[in-house]
Amino acid sequence: MLLSMGLLVIVLGQIFSHYIALPDLAKGAFTGIGIGILLVALTFGKFKSAHSN
Repeated sequence: MLLSMGLLVIVLGQIFSHYIALPDLAKGAFTGIGIGILLVALTFGKFKSAHSN
C-alpha cells in the first residue's frame, strides 16, 4: 500500500507541475515525500520471496 501511495504522490506532483506553475520548493516537496514513502515501504515492508518454503 505504501508503494502505491509513494508513486501516487510523485505522479500527482508531476501532473500539478504540468498544468499549474508550481515553485521549485513544491515540486521538490512532492518528489521528496514520494521517495520518502517509497523508502519506508522498502525498508519496513514484508515482501514474499519467489521461493516460499
